[in-house]
Amino acid sequence: MSQQSETLQLFLSHRSELLRQAHRITRDRAQAEDVLQEAWLRFRAALAERQMHEPLSYLSRIVRNLALDSARRSGLESRLFHNESDADPLQVPSEAPSQEAAIISGSELRAVENALALMPERMRVAVRMHRIEDIKLKDIAEQLGISVTSAHGLVAEGVARCRRALRDKL
Repeated sequence: MSQQSETLQLFLSHRSELLRQAHRITRDRAQAEDVLQEAWLRFRAALAERQMHEPLSYLSRIVRNLALDSARRSGLESRLFHNESDADPLQVPSEAPSQEAAIISGSELRAVENALALMPERMRVAVRMHRIEDIKLKDIAEQLGISVTSAHGLVAEGVARCRRALRDKL
């Protein structure tokens, strides 16, 4: 009997026990099945690289570690992406900005608009194209008939002026 068939026989003869082990940790049958499949792939790859004295212990350790990782990941995902329809609608914060945030944002926007208005035309165009329209410097340079280095310089100086305007506003 080849090592590969012995390995498969070992896995199959202990599959239900390994599945129970993964299920106890993950508390989800489908997740436990996924863990077992990943464990088999890792176990087979490890056996191809080296000889093992206790392959069942190694396989069991792989299942345990993968199940723990999977359970942690599921817990994190459920905390991050819980179903908001289950939440109390009175406890869900509004997505609309507060009046204070809206006033501050409006003030900052006006400061940036004023800074843009005071810039030379090519600089203003370069900043708008790069920062607002998300156009690459290469395309800006081509459209303005300048080098990429010059386009970068215009954008960098324009952004610096906008930052100064915001800083001065404070």
